[in-house]
Amino acid sequence: MINAVVIAVVLMIVLCLCRLNVVISLFIGALVGGLISGMNITEIVSVFGKNIVDGAEVALSYALLGGFAALISYSGITDYLVNKIIDAIHAENSKMSRVKVKIVIIVALLAISIMSQNLIPVHIAFIPIVIPPLISLFNELNIDRRQIAIIIGFGLCFPYVLMPFGFGQIYHQIIQSGFSKADHPIEMGMIWKSMLIPSIGYIVGLIAGIYYYRKPRKYIQRDEVKDTTHTEIKPYILIVTVVSIIATFLVQLLTDSMIFGALAGVLVFFISRAYKWTELDKKFVEGIQIMSFIGVVILSANGFAGVMNETGDISKLVNGISGVIGDNKLISIIVMYLIGLVVTLGIGSSFATIPIIATLFVPLGESLGLSTMGLIALIGTASALGDSGSPASDSTLGPTAGLDVDGQHDHIRDTCIPNFVFYNIPLIIFGTIAAMVL
Repeated sequence: MINAVVIAVVLMIVLCLCRLNVVISLFIGALVGGLISGMNITEIVSVFGKNIVDGAEVALSYALLGGFAALISYSGITDYLVNKIIDAIHAENSKMSRVKVKIVIIVALLAISIMSQNLIPVHIAFIPIVIPPLISLFNELNIDRRQIAIIIGFGLCFPYVLMPFGFGQIYHQIIQSGFSKADHPIEMGMIWKSMLIPSIGYIVGLIAGIYYYRKPRKYIQRDEVKDTTHTEIKPYILIVTVVSIIATFLVQLLTDSMIFGALAGVLVFFISRAYKWTELDKKFVEGIQIMSFIGVVILSANGFAGVMNETGDISKLVNGISGVIGDNKLISIIVMYLIGLVVTLGIGSSFATIPIIATLFVPLGESLGLSTMGLIALIGTASALGDSGSPASDSTLGPTAGLDVDGQHDHIRDTCIPNFVFYNIPLIIFGTIAAMVL
């Protein structure tokens, strides 16, 4: 039996692997999946268009945060620090000094990525601030950018899966809501405990990925990544930059809106008169352009998800497989993970996957005799699968946006595939263990 959702997702991924633009791939996948399910073109276009609206706020948030990030970068703070590090390497010029710098980079990027999800919840907005100025340093050290993509991918996904803070709190609330809608209420405190074992998969994947991509990889040093503008920081510029960052975080926390948080930071720059408004406007627009593509992909992914839901083939897929595998608990769990993987790969959002699979997987898990904590681990892991590796996920789009500023980092081969291999496989293994033993 042909399943429209499976066909649509596989087609979308194959087109991306063939280097077709992600947005176009999502459109074609949605169109083909909708037609296979029996929908006509008018219905597909209508559903796709209506569901785009659901991602509008997130897309605008990313665009504005990209503009704000560009202004921070324009202040010269990151360029200044990178130049100091490069000078130190050249001064010492030893293998040990280069190893030390690599270790510092890995630890620093891990810390920043993790904090971007909870302590300072800016999500991927830190990437255009931090990564582009570091490209020349990565090239100097011959660091494989796939290793950097693995490190950032860990920081973007691991915290929300395990920690109930920042974006993690939202993720856990969606899980709780999904269980409530499936008539199986749970307490918030149970979620992080249930996700302890599955989250080990991220740690194993991180260690394996860093080790696998440890060998030097040469890149061409392009002029566009060696912008030395404003490398000498004036005290007033430093004060304005710090105030803008603080304003962004405070407003975001008070309003619970990334849009108003970004606007607050941008306004500090403009009001301060640290630079001419024409200069700031140019940099602001450049920053918006960097993140706008991510916003467009998210909008398209929402449309794709809407069409997939409308086909009704997700529930058919679950029911069909459950009828074949019967009461075999281990096989059933693995199959449910694979379904979650397929859905999330297509949608590009683990947050949006939970409502789709929770209503289907909770009763199926109950029939298999899974405990409540086992069910939580199952739903949490199944929805997270694919976020690391989906061409439409902001967890892969973000790293690519920063690492591909000189056109030497491929989205699919250098970000999606490494993240998919090193995170999804361990997640399935440890998620299966959690669902079986809890």
